[in-house]
Amino acid sequence: MFKDILMRNTRYLIVFALLLHTSFVQAQEPYNILWLSCEDIDPTLSCYGTEGIETPNIDRLAKEGIKFTNAYSTVGVCAPSRSSIITGMYPVSIGTHNMRTAKHVLYNGVDGETYPSHQAITGKHGRNIPAYSAVLPAEVKCFTEYLRNAGYFCTNNAKCDYQFYPPFTAWDENGKTAGYENAPEGMPFFSVYNHEVSHESRIWMKANDPMLVNTEKIKIPAYYPDMPVVRKDVGRKYSNIVELDALIGERLDKLEKEGLLDKTIIFFWSDHGGPLLRQKRAVGNTGLHVPLIVRFPDGKDAGTVNDDLVSLMDLAPTVLSLAGIEPPKHMQGKAFLGVYKDEKREAVFGSADRFDEIYDFSRSVIDGKFSYIRNLDPGTPLIYRNQYREQIEMTSVLIEMDKNEELTDGAAYIFKDTREVEELYDLENDPYEVNNLAHDPAYKEQLQKMRKQLADWQLAIGDKGLIDEYNLVQMFWPNLIQPSTEDVMVAKSNKGIVLSSATKGASIGYQIDGQIGGNRWMLYNEPIKLKVGQKMVARAKRIGYKTSQPVMYLNVNKN
Repeated sequence: MFKDILMRNTRYLIVFALLLHTSFVQAQEPYNILWLSCEDIDPTLSCYGTEGIETPNIDRLAKEGIKFTNAYSTVGVCAPSRSSIITGMYPVSIGTHNMRTAKHVLYNGVDGETYPSHQAITGKHGRNIPAYSAVLPAEVKCFTEYLRNAGYFCTNNAKCDYQFYPPFTAWDENGKTAGYENAPEGMPFFSVYNHEVSHESRIWMKANDPMLVNTEKIKIPAYYPDMPVVRKDVGRKYSNIVELDALIGERLDKLEKEGLLDKTIIFFWSDHGGPLLRQKRAVGNTGLHVPLIVRFPDGKDAGTVNDDLVSLMDLAPTVLSLAGIEPPKHMQGKAFLGVYKDEKREAVFGSADRFDEIYDFSRSVIDGKFSYIRNLDPGTPLIYRNQYREQIEMTSVLIEMDKNEELTDGAAYIFKDTREVEELYDLENDPYEVNNLAHDPAYKEQLQKMRKQLADWQLAIGDKGLIDEYNLVQMFWPNLIQPSTEDVMVAKSNKGIVLSSATKGASIGYQIDGQIGGNRWMLYNEPIKLKVGQKMVARAKRIGYKTSQPVMYLNVNKN
């Protein structure tokens, strides 16, 4: 009898414990998610083993988080890369692969969406291409809309540069004052803070700043001659990263003081590889390899090293996965963390197309051990002239040395007059990619494997780089006229006010009463309850289309 009573009470205790645990899990607030992004750095950090530099704050993130050693961007320049990060899609699959299709000013509400004619581009065949926005497939959204629909307060401070104007529905706040501090009480946040100090332009803009590293102790890549001007500019790159590290430290200190460090998942990443010649805009390991660190608030996997292949395009579905949101099926990125973690990648892919005034045309496959590059316009030199980057002193010096045939070894290799159709590099023994193995019989099998991987990928995603840019713009904007999003239609139902737009793929934002005229737009996802006498304004936007005109609605009757 005593045994029966004990067993019954034990069962009750177990059930009670399970109910208590379930209630705790349901009551557990979702983690905040914070991106600390930066520009133009490869893994030149002490936590990645780089000598001659100390980055204690980023090292702290690595010690308390997961350090990914095989992370790569999709393009070696900011805007196409960022278009893949915000959408989870390959730039060449959605038409955002050509660098700087228009000057995308910092977005403020829905104003300023213009494409002035003076920004026109001269195409490959001399045809004038107007400044334009890529028109994305109807199903493709900025992934932050899925977070907003799930109840996250989303802010971006402050770089967009997506090759299209960010839809006003993408962010709750977007600008230099945007921040998680403005989130309504009890609302989880997803916030981005971008750090520009390591950008390519800072090599010349900060040329006279104090050097924060000993230039005699830094390692010079094999594709540069070891000379004072090179050590100076490589040293400036290192010094700017030291400044970046201090800024990351300030962010971490602030989170700690606010009591948010242990409530927030932190990502640290760079939009592509380094800022110097043979780094930025390059399509191989030297241009695409980036640092990536993820820190969990509960110490999960702290201090671990992950060698899995990751594309920056995977950030979007990974954030959704960590927020408990199933990534949409159209996304080409793969979640590498969270409840919807996907299978591991066998390879990552990169592209190089137009960079400002210069046309490139290359594709790459990287599997962590080898990099394969296919040059689809092999008659062009590997190092082409580009006005922007030639503001870096060492670049101009090396160009002049090449003219005088003064370069040797790796430097002479990257300044060859024409490229090989195919390049293959052993990254373990040749991380600087100066010894092409494409013609070596010993690597024939590896070459054929990666050649097929690239061809299969291009066919699978529908590589739009194969379309002349003038014709691509005509596909986006028939007769070179930007399409417009259809106005919002308002209807009433027993569930509330229903909003819709005839434009396929359009997102809808709205404002009510005191919100009207402000920069924040609520994202429409279900019928809206309005009180009698309340006013509402609604607009619609498909990415690449003009934003619709505002539609005003006054609720005169009960829903």
